[in-house]
Amino acid sequence: MVDPTIAESDVALARRLAAEAGELLLRVRASHGHADPAALKAAGDRAAHDFLRAELARCRPADAVLSEEDDGSRLVDTGHGVSRRTADRVWIVDPLDGTREFSEQGRADWAVHVALWARDAATPHGLVAGAVGLPAQSRVLTTDDPTAPAAPAPPDGVIRLAASRSRPPAFLAALAGEVGAELVPMGSAGAKIAAVVTGDVDGYVHAGGQYEWDSAAPVAVATAAGFHASRIDGSALTYNEADPRLPDLLVCRGELAVPLLAALRRQLAGTAVTSGSPVPHPGKDPR
Repeated sequence: MVDPTIAESDVALARRLAAEAGELLLRVRASHGHADPAALKAAGDRAAHDFLRAELARCRPADAVLSEEDDGSRLVDTGHGVSRRTADRVWIVDPLDGTREFSEQGRADWAVHVALWARDAATPHGLVAGAVGLPAQSRVLTTDDPTAPAAPAPPDGVIRLAASRSRPPAFLAALAGEVGAELVPMGSAGAKIAAVVTGDVDGYVHAGGQYEWDSAAPVAVATAAGFHASRIDGSALTYNEADPRLPDLLVCRGELAVPLLAALRRQLAGTAVTSGSPVPHPGKDPR
């Protein structure tokens, strides 16, 4: 367990690391420019990863780490002698979520994810602290203060679903048609789930393949704010599994969970309803 003499709480540490890694990424972006996107992506990934691993080793040396940029941590060993499969506490981080958007000039839909999983957590997903940094938006959302002023609902009351810019699930257009939704293309998973939390969209459905680090911090923040988060079949999201693949999820306003899950079941079964009443818009209240 964490030394009780350590002044910085887990959520404060997550917030600081997401913010400082984000500032570092903005400096990398400014210094490298956008002429060579591949080099910029690689430089950003490496700089943020090295910073997060060094800070976690310094501030929480007894904890394990699962990072997108550390192949060893995906299996057993974190690189400093702690097995994530037997550890009581595991930090799940994505140093740069949305490398494509990071490499494109002017885009702000990329993120830094820092989450903490604990074996004794009371939550079904096991996540006890988290922060999503949105550096190009000058924003950090955290599990102790996850909310932001919600954007007003569109005047036509249409449900807004965040969708991948490049890899939307094949059934998503049909799902949107069934529930009367508008698809809103966005970049990283963190930016999409953050948009649910801030009220810019009403939900996010993904089924194109992801890993735990893609969703751990955003899911921690969203559920702390009272939003629904699950697999697309309605089962619980779980983290620190032996296989870190977590291929699908639904994050949405709570009142949309039942109708969206029902529509998803019909779509996935290949018996989708092609007409009917749209899902009522939930309004501004994110809880």
